[in-house]
Amino acid sequence: MEKPNLVYSSKINKIRSFALILLFVGIIIMYGGILARTIPWLMFTFFGLGVLFVILSTIVYFWIGLLSTRAVPIICPACEKPTKMLGIVDACMHCKQPLTMEKSLEGKAFDEKYNSPAYRRKLKKEKNKNKK
Repeated sequence: MEKPNLVYSSKINKIRSFALILLFVGIIIMYGGILARTIPWLMFTFFGLGVLFVILSTIVYFWIGLLSTRAVPIICPACEKPTKMLGIVDACMHCKQPLTMEKSLEGKAFDEKYNSPAYRRKLKKEKNKNKK
């Protein structure tokens, strides 16, 4: 039985891709406004919606830029290129290798639930129990 070939993506790249999609959606909606130029109110509605999508894209890009400055820079052990990690688990931006900063997660299956606040609280409780 063959293992499924899962491809992981870093969180930073996922958010950047979302912002790029928003930008293209805004441009396509504004293009729809050009096609509807014979009906002024429809044209301005399309232009307004398109501009809102572009502004939202700009806000998302700004937000991921701020997150990127807080991300932990590391060297990927697989491809040996610099990458950034958000949270406990993430994937390399270049080779998609699953990465973790938590020793207890090494060797476990990659799951983004490890980044959830509930899992972090559980992990903290286990660490406190082991210390006592």
